[in-house]
Amino acid sequence: MSDRELKEIVRDKYAKAALRVTGGGSSCCGAAPSSGCGDPITSNLYDAGETGGLPEEALLASLGCGNPTALAQLNPGETVLDLGSGGGIDVLLSAKRVGPGGKAYGLDMTDEMLTLARETQRKAGVTNVEFLKGEIEAIPLPDSTVDVIISNCVINLSADKDRVLAEAFRVLKPGGRLAVSDVVVRGPMPAEIQQSVELWIGCVAGALEEEEYRAKLARAGFEAIDLEPTRVYRAEDAREFLAGAGLDAAAIAPAVDDKFMSAFIRARKPAAP
Repeated sequence: MSDRELKEIVRDKYAKAALRVTGGGSSCCGAAPSSGCGDPITSNLYDAGETGGLPEEALLASLGCGNPTALAQLNPGETVLDLGSGGGIDVLLSAKRVGPGGKAYGLDMTDEMLTLARETQRKAGVTNVEFLKGEIEAIPLPDSTVDVIISNCVINLSADKDRVLAEAFRVLKPGGRLAVSDVVVRGPMPAEIQQSVELWIGCVAGALEEEEYRAKLARAGFEAIDLEPTRVYRAEDAREFLAGAGLDAAAIAPAVDDKFMSAFIRARKPAAP
């Protein structure tokens, strides 16, 4: 399967998720307890204190694996970019934290998600937000324009992660920070998972091994690289998820025990001389 074919499959999945939300349902991977989704990666990421006042659609459309806005240092007046912004929840939360003097961009390649995100922005009455259409491998912003880049379980959906990290480095200002949530692998990955497109879309099969992630960040030019586990997935967590992807859960689950984790990944672009 080519990179373009994979991208179209991902686009189709997220378009359908957005349409389910706009039709009155949930993405079926949303963080809301009422969504009825049992995915251990995407559930229960936000607490009510954070999301109070946000439109319900923003929460129901969340397909992430973490909560980068809870861990990233965001200061008033800064410019933030969310790679793969989906329904817009992390963009809206970031906009609150940077305040009226700051700006929050959301970048997504899916028209349906962008429509949903702009509608949630309208309902929330947030004005310091702009949603952009584009791909994370080719960010439609000038060099050195962003203070902080966040992302929520999207980088591992890209087949060209080196290009994504190079683009992130390009648009960050000198001294700018990368603060993303992603799924990371500890040790070898079973071939059945690596080959499963459905699990790739679900943020598992595209995950990088921990040391490989660090190495790619360093090659892109980042420094002060830190990887902090936020959730470690065990066999029982993954059993239902793997079975839903059409795999033999009983055979695969022991192999993934403690191998996959959501992590908060921090890095910094060197300051100007």
